[in-house]
Amino acid sequence: MRRASPAEATAPIQPIPSPTPSAAIPSDGDYMTMIKPLIHFSIKNRLFVLAAAFALTLYGLYEMARLPVDVLPDLNRPQVTVLTEAEGLAPEEVETLVTFPIETALNGSTGVQRVRSVSAVGLSIVFVEFDWGKDIYLARQLVGEKLATTRDRLPAGIEPRMGPISSIMGEIMLIGLKSQTIPPVQLRLLADWTVRPRLLSIPGVANAIPIGGGRMQYQVQVDAEKLRAYDLTLEEVERAVANANENSTGGFIEKQSQEFLVRNLGRIRNIAEFADAVVTTRDGTPITVGNVARVLEGIQVQRGDASINAEPGVIVMVSKQPGQDTVALTRTIEKAMAELRAALPPGVELDDDVFRQQHFIEASIANVIEVMRDAAILVAVVLVLFLLNARTTLISLVAIPLSFIVTFIVFKFADIGINTMTLGGLAIAIGELVDDSIIDIENVFRRLRENAARPAEQRLNPLRVIYDASNEVRSTLVYATILMVIVFVPLFQLSGIEGRIFAPMGIAYIVSVLASLVVSLTVTPALAAVLLSRYFDDIRARLEARGLILRGGEEADSWIVRQLKAIDRVQLDFTLRHPTLVMGAFYGLALVALAAVTQLGREFLPPFNEGTITVTLIAAPGTSLSESNRIGALAEKELLAIGEVAQVSRRTGRAELDEHAEGVHSSELEVDFKPGGRPQPEVLAEIRERLGRFPGMVVNVGQPISHRLDHLLSGVNAQIAVKVFGDDLATLRAMAEEVRAAMATVPGVTDLFVEKQVLIPQIRIQIHRDAAKTYGIQVGDLARTLEAALYGKTVTEVLDGQKTYAVVVKLNDEYRGDERTLADMLIDTPTGAKVPLRAVADVIAGAGPNQILRENGQRRIVIQANVAGRDLGGTIADLQAAVGARVQLPTGYFITYGGQFEAQQQATRVIGLLSMVSLLLMYVLLYNHFRSHRIVICILMNIPQAAVGAVAVIGFTTGVFSIASLMGFITLTGISLRNGIMMINHYLHLMRHEGETFSQAMIIRGSLERLVPVLMTTTTAALGLIPLAIAAGEPGKEILQPMAVVMLAGLVTSTLLDLVYTPAFFWRWCGPVARRLAKGGEASFATA
Repeated sequence: MRRASPAEATAPIQPIPSPTPSAAIPSDGDYMTMIKPLIHFSIKNRLFVLAAAFALTLYGLYEMARLPVDVLPDLNRPQVTVLTEAEGLAPEEVETLVTFPIETALNGSTGVQRVRSVSAVGLSIVFVEFDWGKDIYLARQLVGEKLATTRDRLPAGIEPRMGPISSIMGEIMLIGLKSQTIPPVQLRLLADWTVRPRLLSIPGVANAIPIGGGRMQYQVQVDAEKLRAYDLTLEEVERAVANANENSTGGFIEKQSQEFLVRNLGRIRNIAEFADAVVTTRDGTPITVGNVARVLEGIQVQRGDASINAEPGVIVMVSKQPGQDTVALTRTIEKAMAELRAALPPGVELDDDVFRQQHFIEASIANVIEVMRDAAILVAVVLVLFLLNARTTLISLVAIPLSFIVTFIVFKFADIGINTMTLGGLAIAIGELVDDSIIDIENVFRRLRENAARPAEQRLNPLRVIYDASNEVRSTLVYATILMVIVFVPLFQLSGIEGRIFAPMGIAYIVSVLASLVVSLTVTPALAAVLLSRYFDDIRARLEARGLILRGGEEADSWIVRQLKAIDRVQLDFTLRHPTLVMGAFYGLALVALAAVTQLGREFLPPFNEGTITVTLIAAPGTSLSESNRIGALAEKELLAIGEVAQVSRRTGRAELDEHAEGVHSSELEVDFKPGGRPQPEVLAEIRERLGRFPGMVVNVGQPISHRLDHLLSGVNAQIAVKVFGDDLATLRAMAEEVRAAMATVPGVTDLFVEKQVLIPQIRIQIHRDAAKTYGIQVGDLARTLEAALYGKTVTEVLDGQKTYAVVVKLNDEYRGDERTLADMLIDTPTGAKVPLRAVADVIAGAGPNQILRENGQRRIVIQANVAGRDLGGTIADLQAAVGARVQLPTGYFITYGGQFEAQQQATRVIGLLSMVSLLLMYVLLYNHFRSHRIVICILMNIPQAAVGAVAVIGFTTGVFSIASLMGFITLTGISLRNGIMMINHYLHLMRHEGETFSQAMIIRGSLERLVPVLMTTTTAALGLIPLAIAAGEPGKEILQPMAVVMLAGLVTSTLLDLVYTPAFFWRWCGPVARRLAKGGEASFATA
């Protein structure tokens, strides 16, 4: 026979007829045969395949640049916030008159999961949470329809409104305004009328809420003594002020063929003009507003304030719409603020970097990309060491970018953005992406070398060798990949926040792995045909020219491969002589691992490292805004004294447009850190120690995004929320204190405090109906008069260009000093007589609740806490035991536990149940391929082999098993099965196609021939995980690092144990089965 000519080497490949499957039993060979034409087409039309791959790469890069970027996937549970301003009403009245009718209308609506409410002084906020799949616009329409039915039941003049659609990620930016020369009220004017409108005009901004400085208003402060002297009433002054500021229309006048609009201009141009407004006329002499009142600029009653680095200022809180690219939106805002900064008055400093979520996002994304880069480098190094060939390394590495590109294209059509979880899925998969190509190219490379080493008359066309070698491993590639997809079935059934976090990661992982399979069946054979078909012919020609012979088999292996095979040969000799001992040792390890799992701690998600922390500082309810400001400024100075702290901003109370019902006793401090410095736990401990010196203050230290995730889970900004439900507020407070005392005995509980539903000082004006009747005073008229006199009544607005200022009429501030002054205030009677307030009402000091919180139609109080230095699951177990033993609840009262642990338990339960379904699917799939229960059991034993390493590494490191660790083990399950499939497929291939019989020699040969691909795939996958595994606590890697650690340890143990266990099990139990399958009597293994 002659050597194949170059023309023959490039000749078309003739299809190889597939082996005929058994007529009795359907064969998975039929399905595998479908892949043969794909491989054939790729080799025959290799240049077209490579050109298509290049075009796909260009398109993918284009789409990748347009994907939105955020820190986490979309976690926005459909929620509608209903805000109702009810000025003058106490919390009890707000609850009864406003909150309860709204709750009643909304509870039980289609898709509503939970209704929470806060009834505070003059404010009702109702949070309506819907199913995760509910369309937010449909939800808002439903709420709007329900609210329309409540308007008749609400007090007159009270109108509920829905808050804007915003992201659960909260404020993406805090923009600060401060000045050494301009007072805070002027800064607030700039924020309200210059900064805020510019921000709201930017697409993607949901809301911009200024806080601090005080909103300017014009006040007409009436002197009660002068009012009495002129025998006027407050209502008359109100009417005079309102009438002094009106425009009207006079229609149109036609003149000289033109139409002129007639405007009657009565609005004032200067607030001093209000003083000239006529109230009445006595004996021909006008009595003006200025005769009985002062007209001046003032500040609306403040319920919140702000400061930056302990200096008074104004902070604008910017929130984004759901689905917006945070980084791109931040850059747009930054550009707009730069343009605006130039137009601000001298001395005003606009700082658009008080807080930016962008910093955390960019640091997280950069860290994950760095991991991907390092992993790709390590994978390349491993390939070079094993193959010692640049061409095969290049062919294998091509799978990584192509798989990424396909994934980004799928992201575009699935409306998924780039975030730490989607990139994390790619980072975890990076080692596996080359596995399929490695298996294929290693087999192609070895077969080409063996073919080239044969005598000339026995050599085949190199393209035919590539085709046969690719078909030889195709079933391993397909089945291993399908199994890796099946293990993710439980992940996509998680319905809560954990599903929203991990599902995009699973999609990224699955899509990239499936893409790598397609690459290995198309691009890899095509590249092999281009780069390797003539490779060994050229080498052989050069060697023959020098009088040398091209060698195949183990002699051609690299030095490192020969050493590894020598070691493996020794262990195989021992294993096959003592299979029962080897299997017994394995079963013992698996039982130890199973027992150890029950001793591990539990937590939901690892803590984030956002580079910014949120400190909540809560004084006793009833504390005034000025006192809270003083305490907050001292706290800021304490924090700025810490070396790692770069900047501190503080928001006290509630902004006028905010959706949060925080009292003026509550402050929230955003603390930004400098790069480097001490570890975060040490800094947080110092912060707690410094702020713990403030007597009577409750301190809660967390992080912005973590707080919002906690709030999404339980409605409070803490990891643990113990809720006590009941009717009586005093009993609820007493029970909550008992629960708090019980929780304080549990180790690991920190930041423990009871929700501040307490009594605050009140001054009650109790009107006597009999006395009012005696004087002819209607109770309603008197109540409205008192409201206008003490709180003030907005009667008109002053226009200043585009700005509007409220004009408020009220009594002088000195009449609001104390109970005695109020009791002396004169009240008009219908007869014209003046009587002091004490004649018709009692003015007494008392107490009432600061706020009333409800959930699902019932009053509740929350005891919240975080966990430090201990796992969440163990802490919860001890906490529930302590509360159950120490707290006895009255009839009708009950306790619920919420927070991260609840989500962790639910997720673990769902994954546990659905994992059994996945295991069953894997069993059926493997049986469909091998037609042998023994072989399927042998392959599935890779799962406990992986568990040995996973449990060991958790036990020796953190000792805590989180949802992230569980996700790592799920991913590991699919990867670990590949090696067993590869080895057993090769055993059967040797017996069926290469004349081997079932013997120890056959098992040793098959194990050694598959040693290199097994070690290469495992080593690349493991080294691809190392950059993540060693990155504990770095931004963007917090959730991925526990996954990587579990996968890395599990891969190592499953591979090492598989190299021992699979040959032992196959030799001990699979002899008859292997002989039957080798004869083709039970299944057709088209290539394997």
